[in-house]
This record gives sequence, structure tokens and C-alpha cells, in this order.
Amino acid sequence: MRSRSVIDYALARRATLADLFAGRVSSLDVCDAHPYLLRAAKYHGEPTSKRCPVCRGADPLIHVTYTYGDELGESSGRVRATKDLPALAARYSELRVYVVEVCRPCGWNHLITSYVIGTGEPKAKRQHRRRAADT
Repeated sequence: MRSRSVIDYALARRATLADLFAGRVSSLDVCDAHPYLLRAAKYHGEPTSKRCPVCRGADPLIHVTYTYGDELGESSGRVRATKDLPALAARYSELRVYVVEVCRPCGWNHLITSYVIGTGEPKAKRQHRRRAADT
């Protein structure tokens, strides 16, 4: 699987943490994870070796990976395991992947990276079935 259009949000993360530590924003402003994101982290997230930069707790940060794409239809925006991404990349022409880091105890969350995966081939056109009224 080859990623393209990779965007790393490390500078934005660093700026947010600098604002927090300088007192320009409160922890309530940056530790505002949505309940659905916290639930996704609990049941579908992948633990990392990093600790939370805000609460510095014992629990590791969790990465939650979302996939979006027109070809996915109703399953666009669904949480996916990292191990499932190569199969999706081989099956679809273009999917956008977003990885969010989450601290479940304090609610810290930040977009870490986004990238595009897929075959890069044009989407296959669906053939419309003719109905009796069309003939």
C-alpha cells in the first residue's frame, strides 16, 4: 500500500500544546473529545507507546483511523483497523484516511495525519440495467 497526499499535523499539534502550556487556552478547550470519538477509541482504537501530553497519565494514547470515500457509500466515515487498509487500498480507487490521537482519561484529541490510499485508477462505471419501461 502506497500513501499519497500525506499531511502531517505535527506543527498544529505543537502550536496547540504551546498555547495550552502558555495559558492562552485552557485544558477544557483542548480536552474536548466527542463521546463518539471516545467510544471509538475504547472499542476500535489502536494503543500507541506515547503518553498524553496534557495529563501525562499512565494510559497510552490511542490512534483512531477513519476512512472516507465516495466509493465506500454508507460506510464512508467508518473507523477501520490499520491492518485492513491494504485490502481497501487494493479494492478502491481513492480513499482519504484520517488518524486521530485520543487520550481516553482526559479527552485530549488531535488529528495526527491524513493521506490518500487506493489504486489511483478511474472508478469503474456501473452499467444501468434496462427496465421494461425503457425499451
